[in-house]
Amino acid sequence: MYLNTIQANHGSRKKAKRVGRGIGCTLGKTCGRGHKGQKARSGGFHKVGFEGGQMPLQRRLPKVGFTSQSRRYSAEVRLSELNGLVTDVIDLKTLIDANIVPVFTKTAKIIQSGELSKTVTIKAIKVTVGAKKSIEAVGGKVEA
Repeated sequence: MYLNTIQANHGSRKKAKRVGRGIGCTLGKTCGRGHKGQKARSGGFHKVGFEGGQMPLQRRLPKVGFTSQSRRYSAEVRLSELNGLVTDVIDLKTLIDANIVPVFTKTAKIIQSGELSKTVTIKAIKVTVGAKKSIEAVGGKVEA
């Protein structure tokens, strides 16, 4: 094999479109650009979303929605999920270690869903009113 014998694979290099070669080749005269207009001229281009001076769609429609970044780092915990924990004192670190909430969680809230069957002490975690009643009914405590 020599440098002067190296060739590209067949079909890997597409031949350039040759325009302006007469009426028999489909790309003669106007060369596939149609008649007149901005797109027919050399250098005739426009921005993405440009509608010929008409107010573009992305500016006609209103701005919608907002995603709170604090929501991304908060999690909900069901009462029934607390039954599987080994410890009696539950805080955010305990929930993260037990894989109940994701590692990046900064705030958690315990909601009343399911039954709690053991006595637990909740520290530094938000608790709904119904969940607080269920925890205290079993003999547990909620500390702020």
